[in-house]
Amino acid sequence: MSDAPIVLINMLKAQPGKQAALLALLQENTETVIRTLPGWKTTRLIAANDGDGVVIYSEWDTAAAVEAMRGDARMQAYFPKISALASLESMAGPAVFSEAR
Repeated sequence: MSDAPIVLINMLKAQPGKQAALLALLQENTETVIRTLPGWKTTRLIAANDGDGVVIYSEWDTAAAVEAMRGDARMQAYFPKISALASLESMAGPAVFSEAR
């Protein structure tokens, strides 16, 4: 299963009044760094209506691609900027069920 496609979910809790700045930073990061990385498939940013939360949903070819992204020097430069705006929890794994209409 180590080569199964991976879904990466990052749940961020923005500091008060910082959701818009966080979204702008995450969008810039996706457009300039994430989309250039091997194994990246898609990213969606979801903004909570309460103005506090942001979820990053992304899909990657493999778990190794996720680890390579985390170790990329350009990503390393973004992590302190993100941490200045929000706390972060992360989980990754293969999708085990999906249904759509």
